[in-house]
Amino acid sequence: MKNDFLRAIKKHALWFLLFMGLSLLYALALWLSESEAFLRLWLVIAIGSLLIFLTALFFVCRVEKQRETAFLEFLNHPDEMTETKILHLFSRQDGVFIRHVGALIREKEQANRVLMTQVNDYEEYVESWAHEIKTPLSLLTFFLDNRRDDLQPVVYQRLDYVRSQMQGLVEQMLYYARLKSRQKDYLFEWLSLTECCEESLGNFQPLLNEKGFQVIKVLPPLSVLSDYRGLLFIINQVLSNAIKYTKSTGIPELRLTAEQKEQGIILCIKDNGIGIQPWDLPCLFQKGFTGDTGKYRKKATGMGLYLANEMAKDLKIELDIRSTPQSGTEMIFRFPIINPEFKPSVKQQYVRN
Repeated sequence: MKNDFLRAIKKHALWFLLFMGLSLLYALALWLSESEAFLRLWLVIAIGSLLIFLTALFFVCRVEKQRETAFLEFLNHPDEMTETKILHLFSRQDGVFIRHVGALIREKEQANRVLMTQVNDYEEYVESWAHEIKTPLSLLTFFLDNRRDDLQPVVYQRLDYVRSQMQGLVEQMLYYARLKSRQKDYLFEWLSLTECCEESLGNFQPLLNEKGFQVIKVLPPLSVLSDYRGLLFIINQVLSNAIKYTKSTGIPELRLTAEQKEQGIILCIKDNGIGIQPWDLPCLFQKGFTGDTGKYRKKATGMGLYLANEMAKDLKIELDIRSTPQSGTEMIFRFPIINPEFKPSVKQQYVRN
């Protein structure tokens, strides 16, 4: 209240000076007319003028506070009932302005409701389509698993590569919709980091075999608190890039290592591929960024690492990339330090800030 009063004095300082100037003018007239009366009344005039100003200022502060409270309520609930309720606190000119603002806000809110409905319908369609496309993908996988001996090795490898690409793109679409959703449904639980890495490697085993990858694993039994699907998605994106950006010469190599440090658990996935140019490193996690990847740029979408980084933010995992051109790339996962005795709730849902 004190701060409001001081702000009001500052706001109406000009009126205060005019009021005191007028009082001084009256005092001067009194002094010119009768000097003895002036000596008796000048203090009364000054104190009286100050009291009148402060009293008027007090009532002005009360009215302005009521207006401010009413206007904030109107902004939070800009319906016609609230608008009509506050109009008596403002002048007619201000009332015209408030009605105009209210009409604009209600129009924008209606447009937002329509847009949100369209966005929700679009998200539902995308998720429905992504789930429906899994059926033919499953049939293709079943066919390849059961007819492998009937197909030529080259045909089988190409079909399996196409299937893997389609599955990866569908997975990206699903996780993009999931990341943009207001409501999250992550299931946080203690996971074996080794099992996550092994499953991800299993998903890419045909491609790893086709390209002749040498896989080196140094994965001690470490547990992390995370969402299984989300963590697996991040690892899949990193492995997909490592396989995609191999060099045309030499034996491709993939090294997975994990260790417990004071700052938390560190997982490193390193390859010996074409690497990344230094000027591209700061932009790798940007949406749609493909970088200077030569012939691979035409096929790149720039969404893999973007989605992986967004998912990592949700899971409180810090991602870092180190790379040297023609020497390979290393992706570093830093998991937060959590008390091993901590038991997460069955399901943790939250809205992303």
